[in-house]
Amino acid sequence: MIFAWLKQYMPRSLYGRAALILVLPIVTLQLVVTVIFIQRHYEEVTQQMSHSMALQLQLVVDEYATSGESERASPLQIGLSEFEGETFEQRRRWYDFAGAVVARELRAQMPRIRAIDMPSGALVRVLAQTARGPVVLEFDRRRVSARNPHQLLVYMLFFGILMTLISFIYLRNQLRPIKRLARAASAFGRGQVISYKPTGAVEVRQAGNAFLDMRNRIERQIEQRTLMLSGVSHDLRTPLTRMKLGLSLLDDEDRIPLERDVSEMQRLLDEFLSFAKGAWEGEPEACDPVALVREIVADCARAGMVVELGALEGQGEVMLRRVAIRRAVENLVGNAVRYGEKAVVSVALTERALRIRVEDDGPGIAPEAREEAMRPFTRLDAARNQNKGSGVGLGLSIAMDVARAHGGMLRLGESAELGGLRADIVIGR
Repeated sequence: MIFAWLKQYMPRSLYGRAALILVLPIVTLQLVVTVIFIQRHYEEVTQQMSHSMALQLQLVVDEYATSGESERASPLQIGLSEFEGETFEQRRRWYDFAGAVVARELRAQMPRIRAIDMPSGALVRVLAQTARGPVVLEFDRRRVSARNPHQLLVYMLFFGILMTLISFIYLRNQLRPIKRLARAASAFGRGQVISYKPTGAVEVRQAGNAFLDMRNRIERQIEQRTLMLSGVSHDLRTPLTRMKLGLSLLDDEDRIPLERDVSEMQRLLDEFLSFAKGAWEGEPEACDPVALVREIVADCARAGMVVELGALEGQGEVMLRRVAIRRAVENLVGNAVRYGEKAVVSVALTERALRIRVEDDGPGIAPEAREEAMRPFTRLDAARNQNKGSGVGLGLSIAMDVARAHGGMLRLGESAELGGLRADIVIGR
């Protein structure tokens, strides 16, 4: 694109871009008006005044060349004196743009001029060559320059600033509903429900009402799914319990294989229900992630898993769903000890994000298969399952759903220390 290079210099926020759209035309209009005014008023009027002054200077110089004096110099308020020095300074202030027009016009009308000195805004000194030798002509600067219209410039500046402030206030009021909608949507993406009422322009209200409808539908769906799963859990556990009781009456030879199958069915049912419960279980609360991970690792170690704590960096509290985070980390640790010999759990808490990392010394996951591994009910090849048996394929899916429910993500990589899989739950603050 032609203007692609401008993107890096453009504001990224909606407020900044809207302010730029608002301020840029005002500033451009004032600059254009100012340039046109200066060109029309200063330059053209200065040229006319300088041309008239050049005629008066020419008259005085001609009289001096004829008679050695000029009777018109005094009535015309022009000082005339013979030049007796060796050098004549030519000074002009750097910001005196009208002075350049004066000098150019005087030289064009009087070829006899050798030098022009404008030391200040009150006096002009001209060195001119005559038949009787060089002379110095002095006159008031105001006779060749248009007076600065300070009142007009002050009015332009004052009303320009006033209208800009009024526009900023109006713009802020118009963008405030959009920012509230963005905060509500961002909080809902992190699993938090905050109060929101659509306000502002018609289009913003429509977007706000659409967001509320979407949020209500999602909440109803989650609630209905939770109620359904509670019933399914109760209905399925009851026959499994009866089967266990019935198997206890059989001989050991027939009972042990059937009990193993029933236990496997119970484990699969627990994992299916854990996945179906989703990542929205419990309410977000302020908790210390370091203390939470310590507690999870201790519970896993008591359950017989070979797991240890790694680096624990940072301190503070983060809004988390404790039950969901616990389920996600326990699933990652379970995967790590299932496919490897041990797991290491570390935490890094900064001002911008929380990262919970689980590493193992197993075979890992190939980069091209990592995205597929996070899909529900996905099982990898035998290379990863050769020593500890295969799971249902929901561990990584549950961890990914929990991370997304907190507005974060699950990233898979290779452990630099252990050589196996590295799973990071990253949640923005």
